Amino acid sequence: MINRASLRGSLLLLLSSALSAQVLSVPVGVGGMNMVSTSFQGMRMDANLWLINGQTRSPLENPNGSLSKLDLKAPGKARHEYDKGYQLLMRKELQGAVEHLTTATSIYPSFVAAHNALGSAYLSLDQNDQARAEFAQAVSLDDHLPNSYLNLGCAELALKHFPAAQEAIQKASTIAPLDQQLLTALAYGQFMNQDYAGTIATARQVHDRKHEGAAMVHFFAAAAWEAQEKLPQAQQELLTLLREDPKSPAAAQAVQMIEDLKEDQKRPPTPAPGLKISYTTVASEPTGPVQLPERIRQLLQEQKENAQIAEAEAEAACPTCGTTESPVPAEADVPPGPTPHPSAPASKYAGLTLHASADEVAVFFAATDRGKPVTNLTGGDVDLRDNSRPPAVVTGFRSESELPLRLGLVIDTSASIADRFKFEQDAATNFMQKVVTGQNDLAFVIGFANSVLLVQDFTGDQKLITHAVGQLVPSGGTALWDAVAFAADKLASRPEAQPVARVLVVISDGEDNSSSATLQQAISRAQHGELAIYTVSTRELLDKADEGFLGEHALTTLAELTGGAAFSPGSVRGLNGSLVALQQVIRSRYLISYKPALFKRDGQYRAIDIKVEKGGHKLRVYARKGYYASVNSPSANHF
Repeated sequence: MINRASLRGSLLLLLSSALSAQVLSVPVGVGGMNMVSTSFQGMRMDANLWLINGQTRSPLENPNGSLSKLDLKAPGKARHEYDKGYQLLMRKELQGAVEHLTTATSIYPSFVAAHNALGSAYLSLDQNDQARAEFAQAVSLDDHLPNSYLNLGCAELALKHFPAAQEAIQKASTIAPLDQQLLTALAYGQFMNQDYAGTIATARQVHDRKHEGAAMVHFFAAAAWEAQEKLPQAQQELLTLLREDPKSPAAAQAVQMIEDLKEDQKRPPTPAPGLKISYTTVASEPTGPVQLPERIRQLLQEQKENAQIAEAEAEAACPTCGTTESPVPAEADVPPGPTPHPSAPASKYAGLTLHASADEVAVFFAATDRGKPVTNLTGGDVDLRDNSRPPAVVTGFRSESELPLRLGLVIDTSASIADRFKFEQDAATNFMQKVVTGQNDLAFVIGFANSVLLVQDFTGDQKLITHAVGQLVPSGGTALWDAVAFAADKLASRPEAQPVARVLVVISDGEDNSSSATLQQAISRAQHGELAIYTVSTRELLDKADEGFLGEHALTTLAELTGGAAFSPGSVRGLNGSLVALQQVIRSRYLISYKPALFKRDGQYRAIDIKVEKGGHKLRVYARKGYYASVNSPSANHF
């Protein structure tokens, strides 16, 4: 049995020692948690410090992740000194590493990788002020790399500057929002800063996603609950840790703490005399599942059954919510590939749920005549059917050009497009300058390779948008569907006081080899957000590879099933023309709102069919295909 103070001490002990065992790293390039590209693969946290481990080859020789554009301009002598320093750092010959890396930064002061490596060497030497200065310099040189902010946060942790540490790690996580290991590090920083509510919220955020290898976050949540004298919640978090990762190096301590918590809850609270932390370490690698006492096995079973009961009760209260409104469909519920919109309701179809007051539907659409957008339509040119019936009443019709624009730009920065990236970068910048022009227009920019990087959040400032696009560098794999799903959620979740035009533009070759999400999940997220996706293929017509055709087919499917349009210029030189055409389409869309005839809130799928004719010509229409009528009463308008 231990008292409350020693329990906190044990929790803090495991926070430090288990983190030294927890490899907070991801596949090369993912989340930007690597120095330039691969230097920080295999980073470990020893108490408060992140140490480089396991790489022997310079990342500049084998770029495979998020790079700084500045590092590509490093002169040969600086790169030579960096490579020497990097190899010494890998061998933990720290003084020699410092000498060579200092020389590299002297020759080329804008060498982001060298500043990060030099800071890591200083951290290992416990020269924490110097480490912080190097990481801060890396951040000031290139503000879109999450690893530089993470390193800065670790230096602040070493200096016990906990508010600054939390702020820096939060920035890293904001740039790489899907990186679960960064969120785990954030939970640790929040706990050390005594932001217990933040620690618990971050743990929930991790838990709500696929989080293999990030179960340690539940330990931090347990510590946060215990710090607030909420011992049952702490026990639940520890049980969740054991259930998700029974081989965790923290498992044995978690079992002991659950037993201690049981005894502790029987005793009246006693003042904490202060924390005493011993530095006994846990095994650096898991050795196998811990033998759980019978009482803890029963607790785990009860937790599982309670979760299943809650899930069943939620399903009974809202039969359609699980299939139409879940932000991330369960893997078993997702078909292996894209499926066409059904003509009849399907139990697992990830379609739209009606989100309109007074049972009103609002639909965006665009129309083209021989490939050119039509900008002079009136309501009389449109024939609309909802469930094969004309609307009971059309309540509004207007051009989208009157609405503020909310635009998400998603740019492929993978190695597969490296040879044409500069041209695509310039074309994308020119496109954004011509589209985001209204006083109330806002846009954000995402680059993706192995990981998804939010390089610029919502802004109407053209200089910031241009800077963000210009900072991107091609390298690594392709997490296309992760990027689309995240961007769709971001675009749809922004609260608006008035109707806005939500558009997602994806510039890519359509190949995906790194995503956790599927194409179907990406489509579903866009459909739930009631936004259109416009895709621009970067594939060259000379590319006869099967994956090239498959990638273009995937982009077309993504666009058509979300009510957008797919552009295939066929060459890098045709990219500007496609983006000009896309600009015209975006600014020539229309919004029609109506009340459906014979409408019932029954959770059933209702198909939408829009036909447009102008001057005797039938026009091609781009619009969403239908929606589900929610069984719940609406709470707000969504356009």
